[in-house]
Amino acid sequence: MSNVTANIIDNGKLQSPHYAQTSLAAGLTLGFERGLFYRNATLKGLNLLVTYDNKCAADCSYCGLARSRNISESKTFIRVSWPTYAVDEIIDAVNGKQHNLQRVCVGMITHKKAVEDSISIINRFREETDLLISTLVSPTVMEKGDLGRIKEAGADMCGIAVDAATNELFDKLRGEKVSGPHRWRRFWDAVAESVTVFGRYKAGVHLVVGLGETEKEMVNTIQRAHDLGATTHLFSFFPEAGSKMENWPQPDLGHYRRIQLARYIINNHLGQADNMQFSKDGQLTDFGQNLERFLEDGEAFMTSGCAGKDGKVACNRPYGNERPSRPIRNFPFMPTSKDLILIRKQLWRGVK
Repeated sequence: MSNVTANIIDNGKLQSPHYAQTSLAAGLTLGFERGLFYRNATLKGLNLLVTYDNKCAADCSYCGLARSRNISESKTFIRVSWPTYAVDEIIDAVNGKQHNLQRVCVGMITHKKAVEDSISIINRFREETDLLISTLVSPTVMEKGDLGRIKEAGADMCGIAVDAATNELFDKLRGEKVSGPHRWRRFWDAVAESVTVFGRYKAGVHLVVGLGETEKEMVNTIQRAHDLGATTHLFSFFPEAGSKMENWPQPDLGHYRRIQLARYIINNHLGQADNMQFSKDGQLTDFGQNLERFLEDGEAFMTSGCAGKDGKVACNRPYGNERPSRPIRNFPFMPTSKDLILIRKQLWRGVK
């Protein structure tokens, strides 16, 4: 054990780059936690977050990592707990356990050490495992050339969590109106730069549905990302206890299903936002094409994320958007015939 690592342990500070947070799903998959996945779902993507004692510098209204969040009752992020483990332990488990993992994503928080520590962890996974590597970056703490360094370290895909569909919502929930450091233009500049560094459709934009946007606004943002050469990865808002939006409702299932289908159509070059029609309230009323083929296989309603070695989504995040007892929003597996019957009923729910 190095002196640096020993000092970290002695001081009770489980900090990156020697430690990282990972999801409960990853903990179950790697044998750190006990339990079973609902409906035998299988995790394909290992999600990691750099971690520090002094938390994230941002204060996003919906986020479990927000600096002002009251976490006395719940220490969750994206609905479930994200325990901290030694990176050594994680890598040993990846190499020594039976699993279906194809990719690891090393995610940043808004912290001055996040870039260097992410590069350090990415380097280790490149050298010590056979997993494909993604990174989820925080543009606010990055400098020119950092994306190139991250790619050189071993990442082949890059994600940017824009989250909000409009400049106004971004500023209200992540920017100046909550005394946050993030700026809309900086994030979109990072999207464009990521496409240049990693290649077209090797960059991904995270979007959270249900933060107060209309369906038209979200679809137009998906189209904007696609036109830049980036894919989009959807999350359904979940109210984190102790966050500023803990009492905000989840989006209606009909609202979410329509956005999922629009994203799938646009990202797979099967249609464009300009060909879709919306009500005066911004609800999707017509996708501009026959939907039967999408409703027969259900792939459009699966989790969207970075691809694995088989070309299919690896970042499938089982039940990261809902409790297993509730209707599934992002399917971590192909929907069954029973699921497809429900999806058909849900798709046009709530349209006025």
